[in-house]
Amino acid sequence: MSTSLLKSVAILLSGALVMTSAASLQAAELNVIAGGSMTNSMNALAATFEKATGHKLSIHFDSTPNIIARINSGTPFDVVVVPVDVFKDAAAKARFAPSPTVDIARVGYGVIVRAGAPKPDISTPDAFKKALLAAPSIAFLPASAAGAYITKVFERLGISEEMKAKTKAQAGPGQIAPAVAKGEAELGVFLTHVLAVPGVELVGPFPGDLQQELVFTSAVAAEAREADAARALIDYLRTQEATAIIKAAGMTPG
Repeated sequence: MSTSLLKSVAILLSGALVMTSAASLQAAELNVIAGGSMTNSMNALAATFEKATGHKLSIHFDSTPNIIARINSGTPFDVVVVPVDVFKDAAAKARFAPSPTVDIARVGYGVIVRAGAPKPDISTPDAFKKALLAAPSIAFLPASAAGAYITKVFERLGISEEMKAKTKAQAGPGQIAPAVAKGEAELGVFLTHVLAVPGVELVGPFPGDLQQELVFTSAVAAEAREADAARALIDYLRTQEATAIIKAAGMTPG
């Protein structure tokens, strides 16, 4: 067999191996766990990632307490994009690969009212406290990382008991703004990107040092069945295309 023919065969074989590898990667289905407040952005990111790579994402969205419980239950998963609070649970943290987590997005807290309703002054912590006390009802999601922080803000302001009586607890982050839009609650308090929907208006961010950003971070499971594809997803979430989607969703990348 001539040298040129051998080279041609080698090229064909290498090409076949690449195609086989690509087909294998395209067949990968990733089990993803994500914070409920990332629903819209992660669904958009999943669509572009799947189109670009051929991988398929099966995403389970939930609140932080439920995510921790799910991870600790032994439910199989490949990768997460969740609030950093998840990693404060030692048992949950132990189920991840030892590589560093990668921050994907962050967002602060704000207050909304029904569209057209008067906007209270929340420019200072004291004004914010007065606005909360004056409101007959407040919608948010206590059973979440964001809700836990909001509860701490109430404690700092010395109004925990008053807030318990007027809180309209919602089942998920996506129900907060609709509850305000329909008049079921006068104020809505939560992460600002979740509150930016038709029928409500943003009063403003939490004032002064009461403001804080919730960080969503990513990590690969220690027992990931699709570890390479999981790492590919995390890499993708740091690309210009992905960060543009994150910004469009009202969050800050990284």
